[in-house]
Amino acid sequence: MRIIGIDPGSRVTGYGIIVCRGPEIGFVTCGTIRMERETDFSHRLFMIFDGLSEVMDRHRPDVAAVEDLFVAHNVRSALKLGQARGAAVVAACRQGMPVFDYTPRKVKENVAGYGHAEKSQVQEMVRVLLELSALPSSDAADALAVALCHAHHMTYAALSIS
Repeated sequence: MRIIGIDPGSRVTGYGIIVCRGPEIGFVTCGTIRMERETDFSHRLFMIFDGLSEVMDRHRPDVAAVEDLFVAHNVRSALKLGQARGAAVVAACRQGMPVFDYTPRKVKENVAGYGHAEKSQVQEMVRVLLELSALPSSDAADALAVALCHAHHMTYAALSIS
């Protein structure tokens, strides 16, 4: 099963794809979709949708795991993040895949063992867990962490059923 993890952002959206074969997890690809600050917001949303659609067309994931919103102090920023997240969810739904949501705290707990882990800790744990030769960018690492969180959640759910 291929899982795409998505870390939505209005300026940088991270994505990461892993493959699960039973208990084994492997790295497929990761990257970011970057929008210029000068680009109007509506066009940035389209760029997120279009960029993720292209990645999904190329790598054919089976399921999407998307980082859920965190409580922000700036309402305007939270609204923009919510819209960026919506563009990512619609891209996955358009591909016909189920979408699962995970809070940043749940992802950090699952990957780094601590719900308040720093970005650098998440990056390093993703590198170790996926046996990568170099650290992925922080946005791509966050997306891979979301995908790993879903993979672990699926494994735990399967063990609970049997």
